[in-house]
Order: sequence, then structure tokens, then C-alpha cells
Amino acid sequence: KTPFPLRLQMIYTDMIGLFDTYHPEVMSMEKLFYNNNAKTVIDVAQARGVITLSAQQKNVPIFEYTPLQVKQSVVGYGRAEKVQEMTRLILNLEKIPKPDDTADALAMAICHGHASGSLLGRLGNLR
Repeated sequence: KTPFPLRLQMIYTDMIGLFDTYHPEVMSMEKLFYNNNAKTVIDVAQARGVITLSAQQKNVPIFEYTPLQVKQSVVGYGRAEKVQEMTRLILNLEKIPKPDDTADALAMAICHGHASGSLLGRLGNLR
């Protein structure tokens, strides 16, 4: 029931706090996908804008990946459905992280690691 502008402000404040606490070198985001619900995509686009602005203000480069790219990177097949389970296996986790958004964020990080040639990408090649 929080008014939408206040929710956007909360997202911005939380993102700045995360950047100040953890000092990430980069940020990866899922490319915006529009299906049917225009209202939802507009709200998500506004939230993405706030997130993008916070990263820009903290000089954190942003990399965007499609869901297809994430699946390809994590599972090896773009139409895969077991991304969260493969994420669990790659990171040697006991369980799939919850909520689902957490596992999805980890999959996005794995995708960026593979795409950027990071140490994570090189470790994956040692298997």
C-alpha cells in the first residue's frame, strides 16, 4: 500500500546503501522484456531507471543480459528450465537460494562472470 513514488525512493536509497556497503565493481541486470501487461512494464521500467541512476551516480558499470543469455551461460542451452538448480550446482550450494529472485540474481552474476572473462568464467573452464 506504499505509494509508488515512495517505493521508488526506497529502491534508490537501498541501492545507494548497497553500493556504499559492498563497493561492487560492476552490476548486471536483466534486459527489460515486454509481454502483455503494459502497466507492469512501465512500473518495472521506472524501477530500473532508479536502479540505473543509482549505479551511474556511484560509477558502477552496468551490463545487461537477456534471459536467453543467462540460460545459455548457466545451463549451456538457451531454452533450459533448470537454471536455478544449475546455479546451485555451480556455486556448490546445499539448496537453491530462496526467494527465487535470489537464485535468479546469482544466475545473472554467473552469466556476467562467463561473459566478462572473470575468474569465475575461467574457473568454470577447469571443470
